Amino acid sequence: MPRLTASRSVAGFIMALSAAIFWGISGTCAQYLFEQKDMDPAWLVSWRMLVAGGILIGFAIFRKNSDAFQIWKNRKDFIQLLVFSIFGMVTVQYTYFYSINLSNAATATVIQYIGPVFVVGFYAIKNRRWPLFLEYLALFLALAGTFLLVTHGSFQVLVISEKALFWGILSAVALAVYTIQPVQMLRKYSAPTVTGWAMFLGGILFSLYTQPWMVSGSWDMGTVGAFSYIIVFGTVISFSIFLYSLTLIGAQTASLLCSVEPLSAAVVAVAWLGVTFTAMDWLGTIFILVTVAILTLAKNFNPVTFSSQKEPESQEV
Repeated sequence: MPRLTASRSVAGFIMALSAAIFWGISGTCAQYLFEQKDMDPAWLVSWRMLVAGGILIGFAIFRKNSDAFQIWKNRKDFIQLLVFSIFGMVTVQYTYFYSINLSNAATATVIQYIGPVFVVGFYAIKNRRWPLFLEYLALFLALAGTFLLVTHGSFQVLVISEKALFWGILSAVALAVYTIQPVQMLRKYSAPTVTGWAMFLGGILFSLYTQPWMVSGSWDMGTVGAFSYIIVFGTVISFSIFLYSLTLIGAQTASLLCSVEPLSAAVVAVAWLGVTFTAMDWLGTIFILVTVAILTLAKNFNPVTFSSQKEPESQEV
């Protein structure tokens, strides 16, 4: 039995880490499509949600004790799903991909990881309590890390555009909304059901704006490969193995391991696309990763998943 438990723990660690790495590489694939294949971020978001959402709905339908259509039978829950689809799913994905388009995958992913600070602020206000010391420390590190990323330590110069910084911060706020809003639904329905329908509905609604039937970008084998990776590995497989890892090692450990995502995005962007990442960039990244670790381990903080690409999970799943 101890050997079996250890084996399950190792499997859970590998799955959670793999999901985080897949998500990080997915952001770099998006940068490749934007920079080298001239693909529109909104077009990519539409197809990602439509295709991946459809696959996840299929998982939800054929899983044991399926609740795939139960959420449609409750008007209040359906309205919540619609709100989450628009203000959570569509918003977090578009702001993230657009911030990549304006800067790069490494910077956009790291900046989005200050989202947990906004989650802490929300619960502090909601519960009418002052933040804990560790939460103040996390806020300081998040601000310091972001400062180093966007200025390289200078008070006079921004190393990314103001527009990129704005959309990066907006993606962090969107991540906080995306993390908080679906918690009540996840207490009643499975994560594949909530996520699949939210993505698919979001894809349909967003398509009214993006017109995904009008093909975007220059298509060749590289385009097909990067696009397929974002759908299959960056969404469906990463979501599935991360969800399973929760049952093996718990939400707190799995969420902490997910802080590898911005690190993997940075390493792959530097190695593959030649993105310049200075010592100040790496230091800022470390500060923000420590922020995530502190908030995940803080005694009174409810651990959740903080990935821009990842679907919402919580301990209640």
